[in-house]
Amino acid sequence: MASRSSILLATAMLVALFAVGLCTTPLTFQVGKGSKPGHLILTPNVATISDVEIKEHGGDDFSFTLKEGPTGTWTLDTKAPLKYPLCIRFAVKSGGYRIADDVIPADFKAGTT
Repeated sequence: MASRSSILLATAMLVALFAVGLCTTPLTFQVGKGSKPGHLILTPNVATISDVEIKEHGGDDFSFTLKEGPTGTWTLDTKAPLKYPLCIRFAVKSGGYRIADDVIPADFKAGTT
């Protein structure tokens, strides 16, 4: 039979896990002002991102890597306009990659999320 302290510890751990799960913020990217077809600026709403890559519409892989700026923005400059909609792959500092398919449409407007 489990001791009372073991049951209390297990209960406290479940409560902590539940509380952490409720506090997670959904990740969004804002298309920064000044973005245009060959110049893309993305600003995530959280600071837990360590890599951001883009895949063009019809592309086979994530062939564009954005550069992190000092203000938490991620920027990409290309010689030719990108083929929209774009997919984003990003690394989370706590581990793992996430992919968001076709999230930046061809008719995006700077300043939108």
